[in-house]
Amino acid sequence: MNEIMNRRSTRKFLDKAVEPEKVERILRAAMQSPTGRNAQDWEFLVVTDAEKRVAASQASPYSVCAKNAPMLIIPLANMERTQGDDLLWTCDLGAATQTILIQTEAEGLGATWLACWPYADRMACIRTAFDLPEHIIPYAIIPIGYKERIKPFEDRYDPEKVHWERY
Repeated sequence: MNEIMNRRSTRKFLDKAVEPEKVERILRAAMQSPTGRNAQDWEFLVVTDAEKRVAASQASPYSVCAKNAPMLIIPLANMERTQGDDLLWTCDLGAATQTILIQTEAEGLGATWLACWPYADRMACIRTAFDLPEHIIPYAIIPIGYKERIKPFEDRYDPEKVHWERY
């Protein structure tokens, strides 16, 4: 559980490229995530171009850190692979995004989860910046890189939030 326990949101990165083999391992891990009805309705946009990272950083006031990360992964939902109008795809993309964060930690890198969905303005920004077709929904922006600093462990376990057998 070291990767899970040690993972912290990273918004400041060293100016050092992420090796292609690490990127591939992160994406392979993401595609091993659970998916409802085995829809595998995810796709992933990898962004290293500086101008494109700046464009992604303008999606919201919280995404400014994207411009200084050496790379971004943008999880995308392919609505042509989803099952009707249900929102099960949001679970699939959430699981894949969390897996990316954990594998990023395992690779000795840092990352943070910047939500796009369900915010129309953020999705529109990413859709425009990357010429996404209508059936592709940008779910999140994940800036990834070598951490500028290591954040200390913070134990978030709270027994008050655990209920046994009844609420």
